[in-house]
Amino acid sequence: MTFRPTDTLHTIRDFLFSKTNREFLIFLLFLLLSGIFWLMMTFNETYEKEIVLPVRYVNVPQSAVLTSGESDSIHVNISDKGFSLFAFIYSRDSHTIDIDFTKYALPDGIGSVPAIDLQHMIEQLLPTSAKITSLKTEKLVFYYNNGEKKKVPVRWRGHLKTDPHYFIAKTLIEPDSVTIFASREKLDSIHYVYTRELNYSDIHDTLIVTSELQRMQGVKMVPDRVKINIQTDVLTEETIDSIPVVGINMPKGKVLRTFPSRVSVKIVTGMKNYKAIMPSDILVVADYEQFKDETSDKCTLQVKKVPEGVSRATLNVKQVDYLIEEQ
Repeated sequence: MTFRPTDTLHTIRDFLFSKTNREFLIFLLFLLLSGIFWLMMTFNETYEKEIVLPVRYVNVPQSAVLTSGESDSIHVNISDKGFSLFAFIYSRDSHTIDIDFTKYALPDGIGSVPAIDLQHMIEQLLPTSAKITSLKTEKLVFYYNNGEKKKVPVRWRGHLKTDPHYFIAKTLIEPDSVTIFASREKLDSIHYVYTRELNYSDIHDTLIVTSELQRMQGVKMVPDRVKINIQTDVLTEETIDSIPVVGINMPKGKVLRTFPSRVSVKIVTGMKNYKAIMPSDILVVADYEQFKDETSDKCTLQVKKVPEGVSRATLNVKQVDYLIEEQ
């Protein structure tokens, strides 16, 4: 049996132009026409919409550093016919407001663009049929300096809560300091910068987050975000033995002997931290100034120093016998 394309065409034609299918095609045609008519009527209506126009500063001298305003934007409400409004919003053309730095910058490091000037700049970007119904910016203020800067440390801000069996062993911020550009007065008043607030709970593993720095008016930060590495460890309670007792504030020529001369300290820390702790890392003292006038033959001990990461330290004995010898 030979296949012929003309047979297929005849079959399709007979199917499409049968009485039933012809009525269905006519229905689809009128449905399409009515849809187009409704769409044209809808887009011919006047609509109002808020748009956001980015700001770009031009003619900035090489000696000047913008300390804020690089990411400024203007919120404005405009009204226009649907077709024109849709074409403007979704066109690929750049709708950026160019601010002439040399025209609006003042000698004191602040620039100000009046609302009337902003409105005129916006009108030049809009279609001729569009109208501005409201401008949500009274004036645009920007800050700059002539290169004054300094380096300040970064501190994280927020609340961290671990799983009950874990604790935060270390928090690393990378980089741990940033360069800020601002007026001389602001530079002198800023000693560190904060991250945005970070709140996490039920932490049981190392947590790495990237955070923007908290913005300050008239201050530019380089870089403007940091990476925070929050390291956790499993809590453990262990005992460190053979820690020597050290006498402090002893009179010249006198030596303190305690019995016993070495004690044990129970600590709460992380498992990783515990393995690195030596008896010499913990300082247990008997302060002569506290027991010199006592009639008792015992002196009180204190834990004076513990390694980083130890949350609690408890002596196995709080008082010991002592003897003061002439050297």
